[in-house]
Parts: sequence; structure tokens; C-alpha cells
Amino acid sequence: MQKITTNLWFDTEAEEAARFYASVFPNSRVVEVTHYGEAGPREPGTVMTVVFELAGQRFVGINGGPEFPFNEAVSLEVSCADQEEVDRMWESLGADGEWGPCGWLKDRYGLSWQIVPDRLNELIADPDREKSQRVMAAMLKMHKIEVAELEAAAAG
Repeated sequence: MQKITTNLWFDTEAEEAARFYASVFPNSRVVEVTHYGEAGPREPGTVMTVVFELAGQRFVGINGGPEFPFNEAVSLEVSCADQEEVDRMWESLGADGEWGPCGWLKDRYGLSWQIVPDRLNELIADPDREKSQRVMAAMLKMHKIEVAELEAAAAG
């Protein structure tokens, strides 16, 4: 059992979001949906919580109301094996959302994601500081991270 579970506060779209996320990530599913009852505080029968797993990691979405919208202070990072996976995640999660700088995007529900190719972390951690800094400078100019451009920057 997972010791720490991330809870995501939605207004009314927790189930829709959970089903969308589960469609994007392999090894993902909606586990359980609960509903508000007569005790409230929302309309009886409406979705209260949705337990879902993304790539084997458990999350809970709660339809708590509009009081607490998502912001960039919290984001979910997606480690991508290659450019193909970066492209797929960028397009899927960013559809009807907002694309930001440096691999960041907000999905249609306002949740922030970082779409990061594994190669970026390898190049940034390179012991050659000049190479690492060239890669960082290239990444800072990008929206979606392009591995070929990172490699070109690393090569000088």
C-alpha cells in the first residue's frame, strides 16, 4: 500500500479528470467513486471523491468546490524516456490547456505538469559544467522540451 497519496481538489470535475488522466498514462485506472449523501455539503448523489491510479501511483480527486483552484505552486512531473513520449504527453495533457515554458503546461482542469525527457536530467547533471550550462540555456528558451536541441547544445 502506498504510504502517501496525493489529493487533488476540483470544483466538480474530479471523475472526468481522473478518467482523462487514466486514458493518457499506461497502467492507469479509476479505482473507486464515492458520492455525496444527505449530510452534504454538496448535492446528494454528486461525485464526492474519485480514487485513481496513474502509472501505478494512487491519487484521490475530490469535488470540493471552487474555493481552491490549482496553481503552479504544485505540479506533477512526468519522466519521459524519449522524444516520442514527450510529444505524446505534451499533446495529450496540454490539449485544451495552456503550454508554458521549460516543459511546463496546465491541463484543461488547471493542473500543472512538467513534461521532462530523462535525457535533460542526464545532460544537466553532466560533470562538464560548460556543457551543462549550454543545455540549461537551451532548455530555458523552449516550451516543449526537444531532445535533439538539447543534444545540439551539449555538443556545442
